[in-house]
Amino acid sequence: MKVGLVGYSGVGKSTVFQWLTGATPDPGKIQQGQLATADVPDDRLRAIAEAFKPKKLTFAKVEFLDTPGLMADDRKDNPRRLGILREANGVVVVLDGFSGAPLAEQLRKFQEELLFADLEIVSNRVPKVEAQMKKAKPAKERELDEIELALLKRVIAGLEAGKFAKEMHLTAEDEKLLRSFQLLTLKPETAFVNRGDAGFNDPLPADLLAICPAATQAPVKLETELAALSQEDREMFMADLGFKGSFREAAIRSVFYAMGRIVFFTAGHDECRSWAMTGGGDAVAAAACIHNDLAARFVRARVVGYDTFRQCGYSEKEAKAKGLERLEGKQYVVHDGDVVEIL
Repeated sequence: MKVGLVGYSGVGKSTVFQWLTGATPDPGKIQQGQLATADVPDDRLRAIAEAFKPKKLTFAKVEFLDTPGLMADDRKDNPRRLGILREANGVVVVLDGFSGAPLAEQLRKFQEELLFADLEIVSNRVPKVEAQMKKAKPAKERELDEIELALLKRVIAGLEAGKFAKEMHLTAEDEKLLRSFQLLTLKPETAFVNRGDAGFNDPLPADLLAICPAATQAPVKLETELAALSQEDREMFMADLGFKGSFREAAIRSVFYAMGRIVFFTAGHDECRSWAMTGGGDAVAAAACIHNDLAARFVRARVVGYDTFRQCGYSEKEAKAKGLERLEGKQYVVHDGDVVEIL
């Protein structure tokens, strides 16, 4: 999964990118964007590994894309700058939490940029479809053009009214027709507040959470500076500042789940691993995450929920003996934290 970090210039977006991934931003890649990967930390997988003592421990991963900052006062070049974001699966809007600028207002303003960029790309398609319709062609092809034109006009009307594409009740067939546009307003989105040296333990404002319930925050620069200190000095400063622990792991998990993803686990003495998949996916989709051959040859899956597995001492034998391990078929919807063995 590729998640784009976006924001106006000056919000510390590249600092957030470095904090999340450990990768140093490359000034030479500022226009085309820079990719780096972060593990999705999970204490449940750590506990499973503690029981199995595997040779290898592998966390699910999320790929972050650092994109060019937008201009707040001159938006004409912003759609181009946002163009690189179209290849991402989701969007994290980085907000300035250190200057006192209202957070909800910042997010609304940035969402207007996404609307404007989508409106431009969809509107540019309309004259091309209308020109196609003037050409002599079979009735079936003409009908497809008419369907596309009607959909484009409906999407344009929605965007002009300030509505995101994901709020337009598009059908699967509609989304298929629009796939080539890679609409920004159709992607999952969340907000990250880049806090300064104060206020990082304060709750986020209600008006921001009303727009983006999954929004999260962290004092990125401060935490980066603390990480560079000796353990003794770091602990002293953290106590003085009211730090309750690192924000980074929680921030990565928050972004991951805001993108509509879940994890399931596989456990063994060779490897314990968490696998990322889209929420609501079935057992065959989970099998495909591991290997396409497993999905093609899927018969059934052994499944036990994490909490049940923990209560059984992380023992497959114990879960099976108590009748708590289930055999599930192709239609089974995988839940976050399921421990799965594909048969």
